[in-house]
Formats: sequence, structure tokens, C-alpha cells
Amino acid sequence: MMSDAINPSHYQSGDIECIDAIKAQMTQDEFLGYLRGNSIKYLWRYRQKNGAEDLRKAQWYLNRLITEFELDPFYDPLA
Repeated sequence: MMSDAINPSHYQSGDIECIDAIKAQMTQDEFLGYLRGNSIKYLWRYRQKNGAEDLRKAQWYLNRLITEFELDPFYDPLA
């Protein structure tokens, strides 16, 4: 993977990416909440902190949330 401000190389060292290690330690509901929360965080602060870079980070987390949701759109954490 290409290193950049959104997915820097220090998150990709070794055999597993950091985001995948985080996912492995959470339930599906927790991981979806993590992705949603990070997207909200970057949307919340983009004007005060990193501008377009934070918008791209929010988009990355939202895209990952969509991907995870589409893997199991009928997931019900209460079931």
C-alpha cells in the first residue's frame, strides 16, 4: 500500500494493518461504532484543524464503515 497522510506506513508494518488488529479485538458492533465515531470526529474538527486532510480521513472511515456494513447488512447486535 502507498503511504500517505490517511494511511501512513507506520500503520502498515508487519503482517497485519493496524485497522485489522483493532477490528480483531472488537465485536462487529464495537468496530462499526469505532468507524462511525472516527468519521464523526474528523468531520467535527476539519475547519479548526487539518481542513481537507481531515475530510479525507472522515471519508476513509465512512467508506470502511460502508464496506463493513455491506458484508452483513442484516447484522443485528441485539439478536
